[in-house]
Amino acid sequence: MSIVVVRGGMQSTIQDLGRYGYQKYGIVVSGAMDKDALRLGNMLVGNRHDEAALEITMLGPVLQFTEDALIAVTGGDLQPQLDGKPMPMGRPVAIEAGTTLRFGKPVSGCRAYLCVSGGFDVPFVMGSKSTYLRAALGGYQGRTLQKNDEIVLCGMTEEGRRIESFLTMEKGYKTTNWYVMEPARFYAASQSAIRVTKGLQFDWFTHESHESLVHDTFQITTQADRMGYRLQGGVLQLKTAREMISEPAVEGSIQVPAGGEAIVLMADHQTVAGYPKIAQVAMADMGRLAQCKPGESLRFSLITPEDAEQLWMKREEYMQHVAVYIQCKFSV
Repeated sequence: MSIVVVRGGMQSTIQDLGRYGYQKYGIVVSGAMDKDALRLGNMLVGNRHDEAALEITMLGPVLQFTEDALIAVTGGDLQPQLDGKPMPMGRPVAIEAGTTLRFGKPVSGCRAYLCVSGGFDVPFVMGSKSTYLRAALGGYQGRTLQKNDEIVLCGMTEEGRRIESFLTMEKGYKTTNWYVMEPARFYAASQSAIRVTKGLQFDWFTHESHESLVHDTFQITTQADRMGYRLQGGVLQLKTAREMISEPAVEGSIQVPAGGEAIVLMADHQTVAGYPKIAQVAMADMGRLAQCKPGESLRFSLITPEDAEQLWMKREEYMQHVAVYIQCKFSV
């Protein structure tokens, strides 16, 4: 049972929730940029929530399934199609052998996640299937998918088979008449500001910088990838020139080099960083940020650590509700 890659797309890599416990050795965490989308997709096909999925960026691939499969596509809308027909997102979909799944250009967001019941049969490297491209580590041979690659699947899970038995025929494939929403749509308007808390070196920055952070608009530059998003806009300056000892890097940290242009650390961020950090993106908003493309504008709003914890708990509560809903819908 496998998927044959007809076209690789711009950047299609296998990612799970990350490679933890190795930053002290210089090994980055990696993992899905939009972890919420990956977790939802896995719920829909009966996988463990941390099973690896295919992260599809901007311009998607063309994939052909050699066997029947249960799949789900979540995250950004990259116009998925099954044999030329639009595929519904946020639902489990049962497809037959020979089906071709095609992705187009993004309509909303920029990263979609293809989850397959059973997952992808690739090796675990340091406890994770995630791909880290700069070190050619993990995933499918440590790289993006290319034409004629063949990804072996692990085979549908028991839970996946149970889900499949409840699906009904619709437009040439079996699926449901309901779908699940991305968590951010549940607790935050898609156009609202990205919420941040004060960074470790927040007090090093001028009052004007503090005002700029929450009142100015920032644009994601073309220097944006899985490692970090460089931003333009705003005036972020230290009160006085200072040097700091490098310290552990954390996803979502907004660090400011000497030039004053902020960089938000993303999934493939380095293990240590030596630039002062003015703010930290709330973990509940990292999925929304990961769906922003180069050229898009965004704003930040400052919240307390307690607020950030509440947002995180609200997201987790929603995820638990989705898991219970899915279990109830597919129970006898």
